[in-house]
Amino acid sequence: MKYSYKTEVRGYELDSYGHVNNAVYLNYTEQARWEILRNAGLLNSFLDKNLLLVVTETNIRYMRELKLFDEIEISTTIKIEAPYLVFYHDILNLTEKTKAAKAEVKTILIDKDRIPQDIPEELKSIVK
Repeated sequence: MKYSYKTEVRGYELDSYGHVNNAVYLNYTEQARWEILRNAGLLNSFLDKNLLLVVTETNIRYMRELKLFDEIEISTTIKIEAPYLVFYHDILNLTEKTKAAKAEVKTILIDKDRIPQDIPEELKSIVK
């Protein structure tokens, strides 16, 4: 299943060169993941169970710059590579019709004591 989150480049995300600072791309992918969990109804379930989805590894490739007010879409697919849940993000510049970046983000589910947990069935349902 493919998920989509849209936003636009804001002024405070720019660096001194006038394009989006490289670290901001990680913020875009993180917000996309929050939106997926919220829209799937899993966020409250995780919070109720004191579970956290934490990033263990990120690999990102920058392809094209993003500029002020560019409309962007973060297109995401998810795969289970037990014990990890891996998010594959494409950051698309809708204004310029180009791919700005792609990222692979490996996550793991932990409890309040920071002990890794198995991927629950309800989370597996959003991967299909």
